Amino acid sequence: MTETHRAAPAGQLSIDQTRRDGIRVLTLRGEIDHTVKAQLTDALLPDDHTTPMRIVLDLSGVTFMDSSGINALVTTHQATTRTQGWLRLAAPQEAVQRVLHVVGLDDVIDCHPTLEQAFTA
Repeated sequence: MTETHRAAPAGQLSIDQTRRDGIRVLTLRGEIDHTVKAQLTDALLPDDHTTPMRIVLDLSGVTFMDSSGINALVTTHQATTRTQGWLRLAAPQEAVQRVLHVVGLDDVIDCHPTLEQAFTA
């Protein structure tokens, strides 16, 4: 299992990355807004977009997400789909779940109440 961590100032975004059974797991903590969109997109989309990407995004530590986060998720979903891979969202807090639902993203990207359910889907 590989693990990387990108620390961020309080209130911003930190990203921990691990692998589990060949699946990339990104655990996010903090806020997702326009100030961290590039950081998030870089973490989600590696330089090699040719192999199938399977990603579980643990949102349990995300306290806020605006349209920048939505755009990053849509871009990642499109990239994973092009490579016959997938993106699954796990454990969003209520405020983030509401945003996902209002924009209809939870109908496009698989969203699961727990991290474990995201792996077994």
